[in-house]
Amino acid sequence: MKTLFKFIGMFFKGIWKLITFTRLALANLLFLVTIAVIYFVYFHAAPTAPQVPKASALILNLSGPLVEQPRYVNPMDSFTGSLLGQELPKENVLFDVVETIRYAKDDDKVTGLVLALRDLPETNLTKLRYIAKALNEFKTSGKPVYAVGDFYNQSQYYLASYADEVYLAPDGAVMLKGYSAYSLYYKTFLEKFNVNTHVFRVGTYKSAIEPFIRDDMSQEAKESASRWLGQLWGAYVDDIASNRQIDPETLTPDMKSFLSLLKKNDGDLAALSLNIGLVDKLATRQQVRAELTEVFGSNGEDSYNHIDYYSYQQTMMPKFDMAADDVAVVIASGAIMDGSHPPGTAGGDTVASLLRQARNDHKVKAVVLRVDSPGGSAFASEVIRNEIEALKEAGKPVVASMSSLAASGGYWISMSADQIVAQPTTLTGSIGIFSVITTFEKGLDKLGIYTDGVGTSPFSDVGLTTGLSEGASKAFQLGIEHGYKRFTNLVSSNRDIPIKQLDKVAQGRVWTGQDALNHGLVDTIGDFDDAV
Repeated sequence: MKTLFKFIGMFFKGIWKLITFTRLALANLLFLVTIAVIYFVYFHAAPTAPQVPKASALILNLSGPLVEQPRYVNPMDSFTGSLLGQELPKENVLFDVVETIRYAKDDDKVTGLVLALRDLPETNLTKLRYIAKALNEFKTSGKPVYAVGDFYNQSQYYLASYADEVYLAPDGAVMLKGYSAYSLYYKTFLEKFNVNTHVFRVGTYKSAIEPFIRDDMSQEAKESASRWLGQLWGAYVDDIASNRQIDPETLTPDMKSFLSLLKKNDGDLAALSLNIGLVDKLATRQQVRAELTEVFGSNGEDSYNHIDYYSYQQTMMPKFDMAADDVAVVIASGAIMDGSHPPGTAGGDTVASLLRQARNDHKVKAVVLRVDSPGGSAFASEVIRNEIEALKEAGKPVVASMSSLAASGGYWISMSADQIVAQPTTLTGSIGIFSVITTFEKGLDKLGIYTDGVGTSPFSDVGLTTGLSEGASKAFQLGIEHGYKRFTNLVSSNRDIPIKQLDKVAQGRVWTGQDALNHGLVDTIGDFDDAV
């Protein structure tokens, strides 16, 4: 009997081993097949590199926002998206766009430029002006520039205005809204839901906290915003008027005048755009393709010879600079945050580490700090500024290049540079400091939920469900006042501005680059090229 049971046990054990072996073999086979498929897709089925057809137009079909540096993309997300045939959202690095236009200017195979910008979202004027500079450089080659579109938003039309000819669909429109600064205000809402908002600030114009403590914009905030909005809109209008050779007042009618003009054109926005000189021709897509075929030649597929922006980038030959003396460019883009963070935010430790690398690299002789940030952590900003000081002590000049925005913490990290370069339309300053703490003890009490206990210090009972004591509130405010004093003292020292004079331009007020130059907050007006 024992022998029989032993035999049966061995029999089933053998079957189990066979099943396990088969299962592992199938799993390994499936794995190998998957690897083979991926290998085939990437190395055998991949399309050949794009080539520029002879005498082709470069289509600048920018899709997605313009950024100083691309956000970090998880490799697994990118891999999965590729397998599923899904494209990740595009981002267009500002410097890549400008470099591509400049490269095309000297490329004999590129015979012109077509601006097809329907997928470009609204963009800050400072970034648009840098691209416009490259467009003007391209035009010096004698190659034509055309703009085509069904509808133009404000940013798309700005770039389109630099074209030699602007086409608009007969049922389209040019939509110029102007610039504005509107916010939602929550004071009454928060009160209704018994939410306590504790605000600590220094600076009459530090308006970022107003939504928590008001139901409307303060007069001081309106005064400040009206000034910089007016300057930005004035710059936009002047550029368009100059490009299109029209009266600036044409672009700034009051509502009565606009309605009168629209009525004269039977409510036809496209006809209105043509008649006031915003566009040169009203044409359907078929008509546009036919006209551009006359210029650039037919590609045999009911269109003209062309290559799109993203394909053209893959044909560009990289430039190798073997110079021993290099200028390093370090980008601080996004909110300034404590610690290390991927691109898209300016991690204090991340940016400081890059500056430190530049300081320790004997090939690097100077550094451009490119800033596009609304601010953030004062501590992280100081970590970055300390590295700038270390660079200067090492004998390496630092130039801060301000992009669209270099305010609050963005100004903090710039102020110690040997030179600060800003565009007239850069928003900077906002030399102020604030903190907002939200607590929910009132709302919880109303629901019958209470917090009670004991602690070992006057701050032990500070929390989301317990609120802030009067003493704790005073302590927070004193800390904020100290931070503001430190901020202004650093600016005064680095910019050689007497503290009393500085206080008049500080107080959290935002300035354009032009105003900042007049107040001594920046050294010169210029773009990234000037900074380098």
